[in-house]
Amino acid sequence: MSVGCSADMAAPLPPSGWQPSPPAQPPYGWQPPGPPPPPPTPQLPGCYRHPDRQAGVVCQRCDRPICPQCMHQASVGFHCPECANRGRQRVYSGTAAIQAGPRPIATYVLIGINVAVFVLGLLLSLDRVGEALFGGNDRLLTDGGLIARFRFEDGLVHPVGIGQGEWYRLVTSGFLQYGLVHLALNMYALYVLGTVLERGIGRARFVTVYFVSMLVGSFGALLLRPDALTAGASGAIFGLMGAFLAIQWVQGVPIRQSPVIGVLLLNLVITVSLPGISIGGHLGGLAGDFVSGYLLTMLPARLDRGRARPARGLSQGDLLAMGASALIGLGAAAAAMVIYG
Repeated sequence: MSVGCSADMAAPLPPSGWQPSPPAQPPYGWQPPGPPPPPPTPQLPGCYRHPDRQAGVVCQRCDRPICPQCMHQASVGFHCPECANRGRQRVYSGTAAIQAGPRPIATYVLIGINVAVFVLGLLLSLDRVGEALFGGNDRLLTDGGLIARFRFEDGLVHPVGIGQGEWYRLVTSGFLQYGLVHLALNMYALYVLGTVLERGIGRARFVTVYFVSMLVGSFGALLLRPDALTAGASGAIFGLMGAFLAIQWVQGVPIRQSPVIGVLLLNLVITVSLPGISIGGHLGGLAGDFVSGYLLTMLPARLDRGRARPARGLSQGDLLAMGASALIGLGAAAAAMVIYG
């Protein structure tokens, strides 16, 4: 009888005394590989003022790279020298507040023109100089004051004004005053506001806002009282207060905290309370220069962002803002000539 074999056969055993061989040893000096090296650090660009020096940070205002020598500590981050100089604030008191900064030449010139025109009007009206000194009409007021189409005098109608092609009255009326008291009050206000504003925004922009408010104020005066003979620099002066409010508002100063808001409100109350005051001229100048002051501050801040401003002169943003502001004044003058021409 045959014997069957099992399907699973036992594995053969190693010979007696056998031991496994030791693992292979690494070559002498071998070390296990370490972690991969970090990626190379990107090189910062050179300083915009010192290209041979590596920049450490960028300016928080204009985003230009600056080296440690050019860093100026700011409330947040660092500023470059130009931005630090523009943002530096100084506080003056007493007479130093008037003497700080460049001399306001344009303000002095405007005051001089107004005084010279007043004296000229007295010389041309020697037959009634007393009346001209204390608020009466002199010859220059009659020939250069603001009026739309007609002047009523001695029961007669005289065809004069913007409607007769005398467009120059839009400007000349801003340099004429009703008497010595009117001249003194307006020139004092122009001196106080003009010296501060001209030093703050520069001569060219100050002249721009002055003439914009003069033209828009003339348009406002014509809208409310077209056939009344109007004169005075008060429309332009209200405009300077409007520009002052707008510039500070763009810079983050609330209107209610502006140093001119109290004076402005007082003058507005006087404007609507006393007879014989051009409400349209005052409100027109105020509104025109509020918009103009906003443009002159906001547009350069946006258009010149990331660019180096010139140490002297005007930037591209300044020129565009002045052009936009001038269009406001010219548009008001054109509207007056279209409506009353």
